[in-house]
Amino acid sequence: MAKTKKSVFFCQNCGHEESKWLGQCPMCKEWNTFAEEKVTTIKSNTAKVQKEIQAVTLTSVSTEEDERMTTEFAELDRVLGGGIVPGSLVLVGGDPGIGKSTLLLQVCQKLSSMNKKILYISGEESLKQIKLRANRMGDFTENLYLLCETNLELIRGVIERQNPDMVVIDSIQTMYNEEIGSAPGSVSQVRESTNILMQLAKGMNVAIFIVGHVTKEGTVAGPRVLEHMVDTVLYFEGDRHASYRILRGVKNRFGSTNEIGVFEMRKEGLVEVENPSEFMLSGKPENASGSVVACAMEGTRPMLMEIQALVCRSNFGMPRRTAAGIDYNRVNLLMAVLEKRLGLPLSNYDAYVNIAGGIRMNEPAVDLGIVMAIASSYKNKPIAEDMIMFGEVGLSGEVRAVTMPEQRVAEARKLGFKTCVIPEVSIKSVGKIDGIDIIGVKSVNQAMNLI
Repeated sequence: MAKTKKSVFFCQNCGHEESKWLGQCPMCKEWNTFAEEKVTTIKSNTAKVQKEIQAVTLTSVSTEEDERMTTEFAELDRVLGGGIVPGSLVLVGGDPGIGKSTLLLQVCQKLSSMNKKILYISGEESLKQIKLRANRMGDFTENLYLLCETNLELIRGVIERQNPDMVVIDSIQTMYNEEIGSAPGSVSQVRESTNILMQLAKGMNVAIFIVGHVTKEGTVAGPRVLEHMVDTVLYFEGDRHASYRILRGVKNRFGSTNEIGVFEMRKEGLVEVENPSEFMLSGKPENASGSVVACAMEGTRPMLMEIQALVCRSNFGMPRRTAAGIDYNRVNLLMAVLEKRLGLPLSNYDAYVNIAGGIRMNEPAVDLGIVMAIASSYKNKPIAEDMIMFGEVGLSGEVRAVTMPEQRVAEARKLGFKTCVIPEVSIKSVGKIDGIDIIGVKSVNQAMNLI
């Protein structure tokens, strides 16, 4: 076996490989992102051994689901698709200080109390630092093992000897393989380290959680191939200075990618928020113009949120538009609909639209709420506090149908709302629900006259 080393250049943003340095990456178009790395190639002089491989029929493949390990975190289990699948490789990303390590340490606490053997490997913290963080969470059992190491060959040996039920790697950017000449955190190291962990997870049927750092754009640092190699990609979102956190599934081979989990950061760690709608609506002002409650779906879960709008006369020739938690271009589009279809002269007014609580929502069902919040602020007329509305708004001012309207109305009724304004085409699918009046509208003009 002859080993040879050669220099190649990797884009640190997208992982594109070139044989020479380039100023601009031809794939992601970023400038000055190429870095030189040493790559070891192995040439074998022996003839390849032909292995006897047999294909199997589709009907002979078992369709029984793998037994999942529940984490006793209903929010996390929902995002994972029902629990942790043995042999799966899960990537958890998020901003620094958002709570990734805290969440995984709490999962280790829950599983170790259920007589599961857990191995927590940290390349960033010492044993004492982990112990100090664990003391705030409560008692831990003897089934949780700690290891502070960054050499993957040593880590592989420990995993093979311990044979745990779950392994946590914190973080993948600190791990390195001695056969790769580049520094830890480089494209080559991250890719090869993930490949070794994937082989361990599949070969030993061990669930492995990997913590990944994120870039300033919010994506996992390193090549995009990292997300393709793992089974599940979870992103931890939210303002680190706010109390709530949202765990969102971006990729999941064992469940839906539309589910989210909501947590609240407290002194003792992360606590589940069982009713996010009530949490998001806390502190809603009374009899204030420009405040509307809308409903959006996150997977199978309806979430009620307060949409706030502030419209005031512009002092300059160019009116200002600001959107927080909503797509900026979508707000401009809906304001153009208001100006054209309802005759509101919004071109001379500044507009500020915000989703209270800091949550971000891009579902078209919140269009009607945005339109009514802007109109309410412009006319300085508050909307009834016990009213909720949802629906997609088209360019001609029509209110179009949305998915799962019955679940949205049921959630509004549960939180005490008395009136629900929905698209007229959705009334038939919703039917009649006791305790709440359902009003259907065909256009934005009809909704404005109603309110």
